[in-house]
Amino acid sequence: MIQIQHTIISDDVRENFFVCNLEACKGACCVEGDLGAPLEEEELQILQQEYEAIKPFLTEAGRQAIEQQGLYIKDWEGDYSTTTINDRECAYALYDEKGILKCGIEDAWRAGATSFKKPISCHLYPIRVTKYDGFEALNYDRWNICSPACSFGANLGVRVYQFLKDPLIRKYGEAWYQELVTEIETNTPPSV
Repeated sequence: MIQIQHTIISDDVRENFFVCNLEACKGACCVEGDLGAPLEEEELQILQQEYEAIKPFLTEAGRQAIEQQGLYIKDWEGDYSTTTINDRECAYALYDEKGILKCGIEDAWRAGATSFKKPISCHLYPIRVTKYDGFEALNYDRWNICSPACSFGANLGVRVYQFLKDPLIRKYGEAWYQELVTEIETNTPPSV
């Protein structure tokens, strides 16, 4: 385990390889699973403020699901996640011309329509953050649909923390990330 400020980071984040391979998985993480993407409390307000700007970038089915269920849902544990279409794909997702699921929120962001890039849980994947009193645990989430990403990352020599540089900086800041890199580079045995 690695401790940086108020976070505990699993060794898997340092040791495992990962680079998303959308050509192989087709964005399956946007459709598989029990719920939509986990949302942080502050993201609920962002969705409320930015939805009208994001809405034109969504599918008709996504807009209808949001109209019927709301911008987000609260699960049985009291956590929030994005709305889904028929308990399947995220209501904010859409298929591109190659049949790959992409994020409508991110498309809106790329077009300059919103300042919200996408939920941080999506941006940080395959890291999942669990909040505890006084600290957050960052764990590598192993999922068989991401096997192509693991192989691709290994071929490129890119580890999880390297692939997720931008979202880790978005979440914790540049100084935190530099501290993580320094810790990994100075305390990782050469055989890893």
